[in-house]
Amino acid sequence: MRFLEFFTANIRNPNTRRAYARAVDEFLSWCQAVGVPDLVAVSPLHVATWIELQCQTLAAPSVKQRLAALRHLFDWLVVGQVVPHNPAASVRGPSHTSRTGKTPVLDPSEARQLLDSIDVSTPAGLRDRALISLMVFSFARIGAALAMKVEDVYTQNRRLWVRLREKGGKQHVMPCHHLLEEYLHAYLVQTGIVGDPKGPLFRTIGRGTGQLSPTALPQANAHAMVRRRALAGGIKTLIGNHTFRATGITAYLKNGGTLENAAAMANHASTRTTQLYDRRRDEISLGEVERIYL
Repeated sequence: MRFLEFFTANIRNPNTRRAYARAVDEFLSWCQAVGVPDLVAVSPLHVATWIELQCQTLAAPSVKQRLAALRHLFDWLVVGQVVPHNPAASVRGPSHTSRTGKTPVLDPSEARQLLDSIDVSTPAGLRDRALISLMVFSFARIGAALAMKVEDVYTQNRRLWVRLREKGGKQHVMPCHHLLEEYLHAYLVQTGIVGDPKGPLFRTIGRGTGQLSPTALPQANAHAMVRRRALAGGIKTLIGNHTFRATGITAYLKNGGTLENAAAMANHASTRTTQLYDRRRDEISLGEVERIYL
């Protein structure tokens, strides 16, 4: 029961819960395969060996996340007097420092090309254009965007605003860019969901109908949609949902925006996080590489 409570009562974020559950499941399956009889028998040597195996196939941040999952789980079990000590507490993870994120970023012209390539004669096209433009122009995370209800798009001071519920339960409001306002308005009115304020903003397409259903769009479906739209739009960069957040922040900074305002717009607690999304240095690096003449 204490083990189950760790994932249900102790962890509220569904993404963290899913990631930690996957890590714990793989570790305990490995322990069973190598002959560890029970949780009490897990030692630092077992944890360290498993972490070394993870380093062979996963990036350092992923390995550090898995080690954190084990540390938190065994801390919880120690407090509940299930095990006498935390075998993961003394295990060191791989070192990792990064000043630039790994998220693929689109050039502004590519982002414009992608949005223009979407056929908006269908509800799916209107939805996809609105979702992508929301992530670009408001720096919204995909989780916050998909959690929105229709009523989270509202008018204030003669301008359309969006209400986002970000990580940690933080509520974040942003005025809409004029293009985002146009795309959201077209989506809400032409699909008819403007009359359902309590319903999800971004919805799945009903099987065989081509119309929006009352079901919220899952994150995996959004990722598949983004890949499909990029391929159809001639975008060769292997993008994901987070690409548009990084693209919007980089475009904002390129056009004279400040890092402090970008952090506030992205709802980052620190500008150090925002700097991971700033890819202006990529252009400098490319220009310098071209100076190598042979």
